Parts: sequence; structure tokens; C-alpha cells
Amino acid sequence: NMAPVPPGIRLLVSFNRDQWYRALTFALTFLLYTSFHLSRKPISIVKVTLQQNLRDCVCPSVSSLHTDVDCSWKPFDKSNYKQLLGAMDYSFLCAYAVGMYLSGIIGERLPIRLYLTVGMLTSGLFTCLFGLGYVYNIHNLTFYIVVANGLVQTTGWPSVVTCIGNWFGKGRRGLIMGLWNSHTSVGNILGSLIAGYWVSSNWGMSFIVPGLIIAAMGVVCFLFLIERNQGVVTRDKHNNPITLTQYSSISISKSEPSAISFMGALRIPGVIEFSLSLLFAKLVSYTFLFWLPLYITKAAHLDAKRAGDLSTLFDVGGIVGGVLAGVTSDKLGKRASTCAVMLLLAAPMLYGFSMISEFGLGPTIGMLLVCGGLVNGPYALITTAVSADLGTHKSLKGNARALSTVTAIIDGTGSVGAAVGPLLAGLLSAGGWHRVFYMLMTADFLALLLLLRLVMKELTSSKSRPISAVE
Repeated sequence: NMAPVPPGIRLLVSFNRDQWYRALTFALTFLLYTSFHLSRKPISIVKVTLQQNLRDCVCPSVSSLHTDVDCSWKPFDKSNYKQLLGAMDYSFLCAYAVGMYLSGIIGERLPIRLYLTVGMLTSGLFTCLFGLGYVYNIHNLTFYIVVANGLVQTTGWPSVVTCIGNWFGKGRRGLIMGLWNSHTSVGNILGSLIAGYWVSSNWGMSFIVPGLIIAAMGVVCFLFLIERNQGVVTRDKHNNPITLTQYSSISISKSEPSAISFMGALRIPGVIEFSLSLLFAKLVSYTFLFWLPLYITKAAHLDAKRAGDLSTLFDVGGIVGGVLAGVTSDKLGKRASTCAVMLLLAAPMLYGFSMISEFGLGPTIGMLLVCGGLVNGPYALITTAVSADLGTHKSLKGNARALSTVTAIIDGTGSVGAAVGPLLAGLLSAGGWHRVFYMLMTADFLALLLLLRLVMKELTSSKSRPISAVE
């Protein structure tokens, strides 16, 4: 008479090997991309400190305790410090946008595990170097612009999306990727906390610690990342076999599908529309990311710390919005329509935001959460599930590896919006914040317009099948 198996063990045994590998891939890619965001965030936190110290310099009466050393940090000590710091943001985002296209094309042709490992180790090196600029008293603007390099950061996104796309099929992709995509916000929040911890005492550490973290994760990636199901044959809803080709990094056999060309990827129906729509969605999202704390301090009259804490609510709303967008589009099988509805609802919320000063704290918190959800929902859906759908589109007939390239085209185009938005907001805010909000509402409508053709196509296609939007 055998003793009963403990329930915990029963649970562990109930998952097959495939499910364990899926869970591993999900968790690992989540952590890998969280560490990318972690290493990107310190610059915006430290920027505030650099500016703060400068202001104390200009009017020492406010705090006569500051020593000369504390006061300024060349080259950011001149009256044009705002432009210099802006130039750094901008050079990062431009390098990121350009690098993204290259990254997808290269990533499609190399073993992802190795490509990602190299990318993470170099990102870690550069992030640490930025911090060492503080330790070794480096005051050369070119040095800071080079080591804040966006190029190496682009190795991350196409690689992790490709992995997730390889392991998770269409049916639950929206939900899985919606949950998975919260790494962006988790990384941002952790990055803020880590950078904030050292920011006033020793801002070098605000970069060195995240740099070490991403490098360590690079080693973990090298040791554990499984790029795709090794020769496992799965079946789709209609019971057709889907073969995930056997992959060997030593010699790529003839059966390995050839990587798609850049133009070939652009010809997949839906790629161009979604790319351009993302450009405007990201424009709105990144403008909020960069300017929200400042806007809250000005409009709601709160101190910088409170404003910073409040602005993370936009991130929290973004997580929920991403998951909701994923689940809805899985159920309805209409990705473009889901994005369109959220973009449509976002416009009046943005308008409400321009009246924020008249509300109390409660409504402001509500607006932040809802706005975060509506703005980031479509953006999250397009960069994840839509990219994976298009990269495995049926027009490819399985003869091309397109996942990395398509993801990179969509995200790279989106990054152009990420670069332009905050820059425009900076120029417009001089003439009053209402101008910024008109710009955001315009961008929102343009994102919506670009999807209309796909929405019409989805609504006229057979009503009931929950499959990917674009097919």
C-alpha cells in the first residue's frame, strides 16, 4: 500500500518537459529585457540631480552648504545644460532607432543566444563606463554621448520577441505577451529605485550597479537561453503540423529556412501600417515618460519626489492596458480593431489631462492609470503580439525566418516617434502645456488613421475566427 504522493510533487510532475521549457523561456526573456530597461533608466534620474545641483549653483542663497565640487559637473555646468542633456537623450534615441533596423537583420542570421549575450555584455560595459566617468572625473561630452550608446541596446528587443514568438503559438500569444511585456515597466521602476538610491551621494554607482546587473544577466543568457523548440512538432487549431526546424549553431543545414530580406519583410501585408501607427503611439508614450514628472510638478504643484512617484502610476496603468489589449485581441482575433478602439478612447483622456490642475489628487491618480492603459495598450500589442504574428505570417509559407526582421522594422520605426516626441514637447511647452496636449492628441488620431484600412479588413473578414488580425 503506497503512501499518497504529496500535492506539490503531483503539481510539479503534471507539467511536461515542453511546458517547463516554455516557463523557463518566458521567465528568462522577461528578466533579460528587464535588465535592459534597468540599464537605460539611470540617465533620466541622474539628469534631474545634475540639473538640481546646477540650480543650487546659480542661486547659492538657497543652499549655501553646497561645496564647489558638488555644484557643477562639466560639461553640464554651462547655462546650456538643458540642451546638452537633451542632446544626450536624443543621440541615444536616434542611435537606437537606426540600430534597431540593423539589429533585426543581423539577429535573423546569427544564433540568438550568442547575439544577445554579446549585446548584454557590451551594454553592461558601456553603462559602467558612464558611471566611471564620475569616478575618474571625466568631463568630455563626446565620451558621455558615445557611452550612452543606443546601438548596443538594440540587440535586446528583436532577440527576446523572436524567442517568445518561437515558443508560444498564436492562440494565447496576446495574453502571454501582454503579461510578459510588463518587463518594460518593471525594469523602469527597478531602474528608478536603484539609480535613486545613489543619485545624490555618488551618481557613478547609479550606472555601475545596473551595468553590472545587465552584464551578469548576459552570462545567464549564454548559459540557459533556448532559442526555439528543438525539432518538436506541434499542431495548430486546425490540426495542421507546425514544424519548428531543427537548429544547429555549428552548421546550418539546408533545411534551415533562409532569412528574409529587408524589402521582403516590408511586403508582408500590415507591416507598414502597424509600423507607422506605432511611430505615433510611441511618440505619445515617450513624451509622457520624459515629461510627465515635470508636468505634474508644474500643474498639480507637487514636489519632484511626489511627482516622480505619481508618474510611475502611468507605468502601472500601462501593464494593465497591455494585458487587456492582449486578451481582447486573442478572443476577438482582431488585433488592429483592438488598437483602434483604445486609441479612440485615449484622445478624450489626453484632453482631460490638460485640465489636470483643476482636479484633486484622487481624480489625477485615476486619470494617470486610465491614460497609461489606453496609451500603452496599443503600443504593447503592436510591439509584441502583432510583431510575432506578422513575423510568422502565412504569406511567408514557412520559407523565411522573418521574426527578428519584422519586429525590428516595427520597433525601429516606433523608435523614431520615441525620439521626436519628447523633443517636440520640449519646444512646444515653452508656449504653454496645452500645445503639448494638442500635439499628443494629433499623434493619437494619426495612429488611429493609419490602422483604419486594417480595421475595415478585419471587420469585413469572417466574424468569428479568433486568429491573428492580419491574416
